Amino acid sequence: MKKAILVLKDGTVFEGFSFGAEGESIGEVVFNTSITGYQEILTDPSYKGQIVVMTYTQMGNYGVNEEDVESFGGPKVEGFIVKEYKNYPSNWRSKGSLGDYLKNYGIVGIHGIDTRALTKHLRDKGAQMGIISTLNHDPVSLHKKVLAHPDISEIDHVSDMMCKEPYWYHNGKDLPLCIVYDYGVKLNILRNLKRVGFSVYVVPGKTPAESLLEMNPSCIMLSNGPGDPQILNYAVKNIKKLIGKKPLFGICLGHQLLGLALGGKTYKLKFGHHGGNHPVKDLKTGRISITAQNHNYCVDISSLKGQVRLTHKNLYDGTEEGMEHVEYPIFSVQHHPEAGPGPNDALDVFERFREIVREYENV
Repeated sequence: MKKAILVLKDGTVFEGFSFGAEGESIGEVVFNTSITGYQEILTDPSYKGQIVVMTYTQMGNYGVNEEDVESFGGPKVEGFIVKEYKNYPSNWRSKGSLGDYLKNYGIVGIHGIDTRALTKHLRDKGAQMGIISTLNHDPVSLHKKVLAHPDISEIDHVSDMMCKEPYWYHNGKDLPLCIVYDYGVKLNILRNLKRVGFSVYVVPGKTPAESLLEMNPSCIMLSNGPGDPQILNYAVKNIKKLIGKKPLFGICLGHQLLGLALGGKTYKLKFGHHGGNHPVKDLKTGRISITAQNHNYCVDISSLKGQVRLTHKNLYDGTEEGMEHVEYPIFSVQHHPEAGPGPNDALDVFERFREIVREYENV
């Protein structure tokens, strides 16, 4: 096994072994608490710019396949960190090993380190930039590279993750049209919009709002995506022009951008929410759902000064998980109701949005 090394921005060093591609990769190091679903995690565009640590010990034991992907074009993570990598997958759906999958797409991985110690460190010190290298094992020089690299909050990864041209995901005859602003959309969001009865048309995140309104859609979806919402001025500018014009539905980054477009503020969590086991309470019904989550930022609901009502709340730390506008048909959630991976408890959010659109059209 070839040696690999991880160096964090605060100078902490972890030594392990290489799997996947050889090379060096820099990103914000975050931990994910999901037990399964590593292929969906790897291909989630919201992880662009990040190196993901899996807290569950064994990864790779069921291999990879052609179905469990959440974006086009392979993995989007900058690197992958696991405790135990299993090189001999056993599953009837498997088409290959996790290591070969990462290697084919140029993703650097490291295994054999104490991921429990690393996770506890990130919990105590916060998510931070780090570097994985299979080529250079000198911690001092690697640390210098991390310090010289821009923070994830300074990089517009959305521009890389959005589609380059508009496309139809589902052109259903006589179905209401939902246009999706793509900031790095997960495929399972599109699948669920289709499932609840929408035609689904996807446009790049920089498409002018006027172009969307000219198509006269029934509603507009603001997708998930990577990074800090506060640097995405083009997205906020476009969303402002849509408020009050059409029903809007935001997920994760789309939720945060909507908060900014309404004049609110966002803030960064210490180590973020990444995993498939977060309890969220629906404040309308009292129902508690176990949700999939992947975000480092939250909307400060109080900064919106009564424009919205809080609809969902995270029961781990009390952070805001959803909101609805008091006047317009606007609804958004911070968690990922589409899962992929994760529990399906929150799928009814898509039905709720479909009902909002139905009521709006019948007014």
